[in-house]
Amino acid sequence: MAEQNNHPLQGLMYSSMQSIKEMIDVNTIVGDAVETNDGTIIIPISKVGVGFAVGGTDYKPFRATKSEHGGDDKSNFGGGTGAGVSINPVAFMVVGNGQIRLIPVSPEANTYDKLLDFIPEAIDRVTASVKKLRNKGDDETSPKESADIF
Repeated sequence: MAEQNNHPLQGLMYSSMQSIKEMIDVNTIVGDAVETNDGTIIIPISKVGVGFAVGGTDYKPFRATKSEHGGDDKSNFGGGTGAGVSINPVAFMVVGNGQIRLIPVSPEANTYDKLLDFIPEAIDRVTASVKKLRNKGDDETSPKESADIF
């Protein structure tokens, strides 16, 4: 805790920062994992924003008063603090079937991310189609089968 001979503003800052520290930890950003019946693990990921403000002033009252200690109390302190926390879900990390996928919450997900997610699947489809064509031979391949690559 703050020492007694520190300025009152330091005490306000200290107590506010301790409260924020207690509210936010790593589990706020990367949430607790949830396991589904088929063994897939889903981990929520969030974006956390914190705003913090503190202010105060020493002022002299209109007339000096006697303090509890017998001396003149020639100044007073007035101050306050405020903080705000914003937590927004960003994505879910899905781990299962030997794959790790990041599924964004926003429908405006980056096109490149979607493309990167599609590439392994497209390669698997092309590879399977090529193997299928090799096994059947070029003579037996019908136009419909070669059109079913995608």
